[in-house]
Amino acid sequence: MNARERLREAKRIVVKVGTSTLAHETGKLDLYRIDHLIRELADLRNQGKEMVLVSSGAIAAGLGKLGLSKKPDSIPEKQAIAAIGQGVLMHIYEKLFAEYGQTMGQVLLTKENSVRHHQYIHSRNSLLALLSMGAIPVINENDAVAVDEIKIGDNDNLSAMVATLIDADALIILSDIEGLYTANPSTNPDAKLIYEIPEITPEVEQIAGGAGSRLGTGGMMTKIQAAQIAMSAGVTMVIASGSREGAIRGILAGEQIGTVFPARESHLRVRKSWLAFGKRLAGEIVVDDGCAEAMCENGSSLLAAGVLECEGDFCEGNTVRVLNTKRQEIARGIVNYKADILRKLLGHKTEEFATLVDGDIPEEVIHRDNMVLMV
Repeated sequence: MNARERLREAKRIVVKVGTSTLAHETGKLDLYRIDHLIRELADLRNQGKEMVLVSSGAIAAGLGKLGLSKKPDSIPEKQAIAAIGQGVLMHIYEKLFAEYGQTMGQVLLTKENSVRHHQYIHSRNSLLALLSMGAIPVINENDAVAVDEIKIGDNDNLSAMVATLIDADALIILSDIEGLYTANPSTNPDAKLIYEIPEITPEVEQIAGGAGSRLGTGGMMTKIQAAQIAMSAGVTMVIASGSREGAIRGILAGEQIGTVFPARESHLRVRKSWLAFGKRLAGEIVVDDGCAEAMCENGSSLLAAGVLECEGDFCEGNTVRVLNTKRQEIARGIVNYKADILRKLLGHKTEEFATLVDGDIPEEVIHRDNMVLMV
């Protein structure tokens, strides 16, 4: 069964909608498009599907309410506008969902809810309880209080985290572009839409790029990062245009809309999901080809003998990315050494550690029990 066919069977779906879909170029909310979005979600819920909405737009709604034409520069002003806009946006969502016979529940999340394991579990349980009650969770970043959250593309990654959190079958990211193209379609008339990307390679990351719309904060690169998370967690992801009529319904009917990123076969256990996608990344470790093969084929722990270089100022207990020689991410895990210690051990066997550093340290740079493969 290919990825498009698998989407027909999706039961639990996360839909992420960006500011560019929710607002006009004037900064005012696009009520026509919001109404169609909510009607489509409500109808899919009537079909028995479990729907979750991850929504941007709080700052855009606040700007419209205050009659401002652009975002301010300071963080406190952005937070204040988000606080105003959050109420506006939720009032519209609640009103429209009610008109279509559905109950919604607002959930505010930040990265802190994923970094701490107990908060990650509580967030998961809360969302699953809402779904079991037949409600449609509407999830926003808590922009009004979380400084870290008002950054480029955070809602793309948030939606992937939510999809992982609840074991979703599909993640649909609606944007102001139809999907990933071979080049920038606004500047290159020969650019072609890529309908399926089975693997996130350095070449794919290189294709992705460019800023988002004037009002939004996201770009294509953050969507590729979200795809990496979703695919590794067993979630099929699609990037499509939010301006396309009936896009969500068409995607879930298996139509060739947007760019699809096929899920890998198995879902991660809850702890592994948190380990890979909840914790902040503190650095990168590059390994040689033999080490990469042993990790990917045999699930081996990462040893210092196979490490070529490391980047970042990480400490023991931090989560790092593991890259192969082509700079492709192959794993994430909790590292056992500080960065400066690891740099002394690069390429050395365990029996040589005593002559290089003082004290006892673990044999493994990353133990396989604390590692998640990303390929």
